[in-house]
Amino acid sequence: MSAESAHHHWPVPPRDGYTVDDLLTLPDLPPHTELIDGSLVFVSPQRVFHSIAIDLLVSGLRRTVPPLLRVVREMTVVIDKRNGPEPDIAVVRAGAVRSREQTYFQVRDVMLAVEVVSPDSEARDHDTKPHKYATAGIPYFWRVEMISADERPVVHVFELDKETRAYRSTGVHHDRLKLSVPFDIDIDLTEIDRL
Repeated sequence: MSAESAHHHWPVPPRDGYTVDDLLTLPDLPPHTELIDGSLVFVSPQRVFHSIAIDLLVSGLRRTVPPLLRVVREMTVVIDKRNGPEPDIAVVRAGAVRSREQTYFQVRDVMLAVEVVSPDSEARDHDTKPHKYATAGIPYFWRVEMISADERPVVHVFELDKETRAYRSTGVHHDRLKLSVPFDIDIDLTEIDRL
């Protein structure tokens, strides 16, 4: 055992796994810890692309978000007792924002969840989280990835099929993200070059 690991006291998971209550109350969890299927998921340090892609999209969404909605970043979304993922960006009902000290939102209040893919989150952002968001009824989902050639974001847009509770692709956007749902959105994705 190394000297460094001897100083860490990792929590031992309960037999039935962690709950959202644990996620919200355990002391000293690393920032942006998520709860997926009763397991705590720790996030690796993020790359610059991740940070500036979030900034670009949050800024663009806030320019046109209607008064009954709010744009938030990196907030826990409570899906059920064993799942509290943290989308990189969420558009929530304004009435769900109860306090500046609030640390989570209920899934019923989320209109759009956005995940910016990182190397350590690729499987979760492609499969696990979209599946959970769709099953929980979040109407819109975006997956954002970096194209290696120009290091710009590509936004994959999905809409919930209410009958199958699965997302269907409605487009892939490279230079401009122009949509009419969940509200009018027009974001120049090439602006990332100036951030």
